[in-house]
Amino acid sequence: MKNICLLTIFFIVSICFQPLSAEKKPRNVIFLIGDGMGIAQIYAGMVANGNSLQLERCTYSGFSKTYSANNFTTDSGAGGTALACGIKTKNGMIGMSPDSVSVQSILELSEKNKLSTGIVVACAVTHATPASYIAHQVNRDMYEEIAADYLKTDIDVFIGGGRKYFEDRTDGRNLTAELKAKNYQVAYGLNEMKAVRTGKLAGLLYEDQNPGMPERGSMLPDATSTAIELLSTNKKGFFLMVEGSQIDWAGHDNNSLQVIKEMLDFDQTIGRALDFAVKDGNTLVIVTADHETGGMTILDGKFSSDTMKALFSTKNHSGVPVPVFAFGPGAVNFSGFMENTSFKGKIEKLLNLKK
Repeated sequence: MKNICLLTIFFIVSICFQPLSAEKKPRNVIFLIGDGMGIAQIYAGMVANGNSLQLERCTYSGFSKTYSANNFTTDSGAGGTALACGIKTKNGMIGMSPDSVSVQSILELSEKNKLSTGIVVACAVTHATPASYIAHQVNRDMYEEIAADYLKTDIDVFIGGGRKYFEDRTDGRNLTAELKAKNYQVAYGLNEMKAVRTGKLAGLLYEDQNPGMPERGSMLPDATSTAIELLSTNKKGFFLMVEGSQIDWAGHDNNSLQVIKEMLDFDQTIGRALDFAVKDGNTLVIVTADHETGGMTILDGKFSSDTMKALFSTKNHSGVPVPVFAFGPGAVNFSGFMENTSFKGKIEKLLNLKK
């Protein structure tokens, strides 16, 4: 009897203290980036929304350090490259090391491992953050070159603005015709996008940058739902990056009201991702930012009101760490302080990707 009791205790202890490698691993990863989103931007949205956000459903949280290879305060090129490629690079560079060597992104590695891949953004698909997952250029402003880099991959879904960089080009190429030749369905509006239920999708919904909220409507959450529906048909899994792009733009404008509008739109998008993750049971959702914008702080406010006393210390980015939230299998790996370069390696390990 004594031996049986000891064996029982040993069995219980062994279960409680299993190593992290034994935990359930995700099949899918949805990585959401709130560009320019710091704690104050999150709390502004929370206050205005009656002290509640979808984001609060995440079960683990931490902080990411955002400095770049050559600057204490990162830009979105270096910040996006750190998140996507796992390296620190110089401000302004896309998918490259500081010495201009191309570095494989987590999206490209997922694609190599036969996972489906996607990008959904509230800006042009050629902008710095999405570009960091798909392109390799020395300057983030090389929009036509970045657009051409999409043709060098086999990404399954990408949705945002920036149509002119595919069609109205100085080199005369029509990249949408080339996309169609590669079996992409090209959508120019939300209804066209929603009508696509299978196959590969290039959603070029706006001529250049997407409009801000509320003019953009439900574009970002709806495009995210469309992407998830298309990508989730792959039994091997998928990697999807979604960016709430214009929280950053509102921060540059020191416009707290617009920060709230963009934050709440991004939060609704987070909710769509979490709803899928809860239903699916095999999806890891990660939410973070590439940097904070505006040095925003809130001095006074009223719950369920977008009227608040908010101050900004700069029209540019700040150098403070940004929050990280996670939900689903593997979420525990995204708690505590971490470098912004650590996301790629963690996701790579959790998805068991081979280089």
